[in-house]
Amino acid sequence: MKHRKQITSSTPFVRVGPSGVHGLGAFATRDLPPEAFLGLYEGRRYTKAEIATKVWNDQLTYLFTLSNHETIDGAKGGNATRHLNHSCEPNCEAVEEYDEGGELVLKFQTITAVDAGDELFIDYSLTADDGSPPSKYPCHCGSANCRGTMLAPEEAEAPAP
Repeated sequence: MKHRKQITSSTPFVRVGPSGVHGLGAFATRDLPPEAFLGLYEGRRYTKAEIATKVWNDQLTYLFTLSNHETIDGAKGGNATRHLNHSCEPNCEAVEEYDEGGELVLKFQTITAVDAGDELFIDYSLTADDGSPPSKYPCHCGSANCRGTMLAPEEAEAPAP
């Protein structure tokens, strides 16, 4: 029987340590230029139907849902990228692309130059599928343009004609 080898990415430019924003964070191990590859978001994959049957009970989760509706659980087989905390002014981004095998993968890369020792952040841009208020997802990033929530910014409404 042929086994497909799981392709994993190392994270040599990322170390995990205590964060001033939340719990553990991901930090640059060296100076990084814009668009530096940090690693793939790895973990167990769930289908939309499988996720719908899970009960999370407000526990800390490392879930990232892709555009194809698969969800990656970084707590199960993940790497250091699961510790990127949220900021309303991120220095990193998540980018979807297809690997050589045709699987949709999620990679993290810097969007600005980052100094060694700096904490790495993405904008979670969460959606509250249950209609929860933004206050249920408080942001503690402390940035000058903090939205006060980890929810995605609301779309600006176009003025009426």
